[in-house]
Amino acid sequence: MAELMKQPKAVIDAKMAELTGLCTCADCPTYKGTGETKLLFCALGGGKAIKEEKECLCPACPVTPEVMLRWNFYCLKGSGMQQSTKDRKEKEARAKK
Repeated sequence: MAELMKQPKAVIDAKMAELTGLCTCADCPTYKGTGETKLLFCALGGGKAIKEEKECLCPACPVTPEVMLRWNFYCLKGSGMQQSTKDRKEKEARAKK
């Protein structure tokens, strides 16, 4: 995803539209009934209306292998880039102990 963000805006917009078409967020039990309208949390970060983990469809979502993701509950925990940064900082903090 980081490489995509270095591309021209037209390329980014086209890829984001493609990924949004593959996105399964709207079918997810954690998403349904929240009033959230945003999709593609793995790329864009968490939603404002989603407050509770129920079930996560991210591991089976077609977007996951497309952008080589490994986390879940992006709607609550942040985008892949956000979670990667958090994991790296936690690993560095553990290494200092």
